[in-house]
Amino acid sequence: MPAIASLEDARLVLGEVFGHAEFRAGQGEAVQAAVAGEDALVLLPTGSGKSLCFQLPAISAFSAGRGTTLVISPLIALMQDQVDALRGLGVPAAALHSHQGDAEQQQAVTEFLRGELVLLYVSPERAAKPSFRRMLARVRIALLAIDEAHCVSQWGHDFRPDYLRIHELREVVAAPAVALTATATPLVMDEIASRLELRDPNVVRGDFQRPNLAFSVQHLRGQDARLEALRAALAADGLRSRSGAGRAIVYCSTRKATESVARALRAGGFPATHYHAGRTKLARERAHQAFAAGRSRVLVATNAFGMGVDFADVRLIVHFQTPGSLEAYYQEAGRAGRDGAPARCILFFGPGDLATQRRLAAANPTSRLIAQRRSAALEAVACYAREIRCRQQLICAHFTGSDEHAACRCCDVCLDADAVAGAQAEEAPSRPPVTELPSEATQLIVEAVDRLRRPVGKTNLARALRGSRAKSLSRGGLLTLPEYGKLAEYSEASIVAAVDALLAAGRLQKTGRKYPTLWIPGKPVRAAPGARTRTGTAQTPRRRGFSTRAGPVARALDNYRKRTARRLKWKAYMVFQRRVILAIDREQPTSRAALASIPGLGPAKIERFGDDILALVREHGGSQRDFE
Repeated sequence: MPAIASLEDARLVLGEVFGHAEFRAGQGEAVQAAVAGEDALVLLPTGSGKSLCFQLPAISAFSAGRGTTLVISPLIALMQDQVDALRGLGVPAAALHSHQGDAEQQQAVTEFLRGELVLLYVSPERAAKPSFRRMLARVRIALLAIDEAHCVSQWGHDFRPDYLRIHELREVVAAPAVALTATATPLVMDEIASRLELRDPNVVRGDFQRPNLAFSVQHLRGQDARLEALRAALAADGLRSRSGAGRAIVYCSTRKATESVARALRAGGFPATHYHAGRTKLARERAHQAFAAGRSRVLVATNAFGMGVDFADVRLIVHFQTPGSLEAYYQEAGRAGRDGAPARCILFFGPGDLATQRRLAAANPTSRLIAQRRSAALEAVACYAREIRCRQQLICAHFTGSDEHAACRCCDVCLDADAVAGAQAEEAPSRPPVTELPSEATQLIVEAVDRLRRPVGKTNLARALRGSRAKSLSRGGLLTLPEYGKLAEYSEASIVAAVDALLAAGRLQKTGRKYPTLWIPGKPVRAAPGARTRTGTAQTPRRRGFSTRAGPVARALDNYRKRTARRLKWKAYMVFQRRVILAIDREQPTSRAALASIPGLGPAKIERFGDDILALVREHGGSQRDFE
């Protein structure tokens, strides 16, 4: 691990240790500041690789004999995941936390005092202990890294009192400091710099736009409506089965809601588990492991399942209840699509959510100033939900203070602003009352259903008959019906009520047990091309792992990755990431030298797993080339 004298040297270490050819936006600037011995304040969005901004300088400093990097981190799970990942790359790292036994803690302390560690992770509570500070005086510290630095701010959404004492370490440690966060407004950034006593810091701000994330807001009242929308969203992403690609996280504000939502999903056939701080340590670990291993592809959680969560293939984040701030929302939503593939972030919003957040805040009394700040934060997230403007523009403006951001062209407002405005109006208290439809209107509903290629939900049918341009209507051919828009004079609720009356009269029937849709009694349901069929029901092909994107090499590597992760007690992405598997499947390397050209595979991974990878390519690959 060579020392770094320039950004070009840093790129070499980036490739040799981490297996990446180039820095992501903002990483290079942060690394350059830390290597130069200057303080830095780094604001990069969730999933942009903040940890590398101090890990790479730590490797450089250790190689140059300047000592160990001390990392202050707020969560034990976050520390342990990073330590495990670094060890997998061949980088000596350790953590000190309360979940360790005496022997494990003593080993970490011994390695630290001997100067054998590149990085040591500790909590802010441990860093505040006098005994720990006395130990620091005996070791050379090269860099002080404060991760999740917004916890230092009483404006922030994850305020931790012990973060207020971190600046005291600078009296013991004569080293530059780098503070990192994914969620901080300009006001919070100023407070971080002040409270940590950063000295003329280099401020690095990343681009908060996530082009692969499609943000949307659904204005919904009542538990039943939300559960119906949630089930529909999960089913649309193929998350009903226990096998397949991708996973989802559903965030709730309360433990009670977490349990009831998970229970309802399991009753509907979804492989769901739940996670909150009120469960036992063993129950939380089992829920986390089931989600990590893919046995439960849907995790319903409070914000206890929070900072440091890193699963590359989260395809869907749903906030079943609105969180208390836009910072909290963006941090949690940003856990989707970390592999760069398209993902969706859906916020369910209603007046009851604001009342819930106010009740939670009232249960935790604090100063008048902080109460005002919480109220302002709640108003900001409400404005995000209600404003008819590009969702990503709103988010970027909130965190950067600038309105000069391009529209994302993939959020619900960018795709159909009229539909978003209409949905809000329909959920408003002044929505029109339900009226009885005349016979010619009910006959038109029956004729529309008879023309459909496949069954559809009654809400989507009602929206199509009213003339909505919602994107969800395109999948069932609703936008091309001759009856499209013919009932625009009636409210959606009135049309849904008429559909219920037709169902009761037997003129329409429901198909499907878990997700009832509308169809004509006695009319056969044709399966979609390539789909398996059961009696009277069309089935959508299930996505299984890599089967729709790659060949047998990818599937074999994915199985190998899961087995290895279980054996090493790692998360699967720590073995190698999904994009590495796809690259190997595409290139089918025949030697270790060829493996070295695969982005994301560094020397440590090749040394540890290279022979197994080549054997799998040899066994499952499509050619009979010679292997070295």
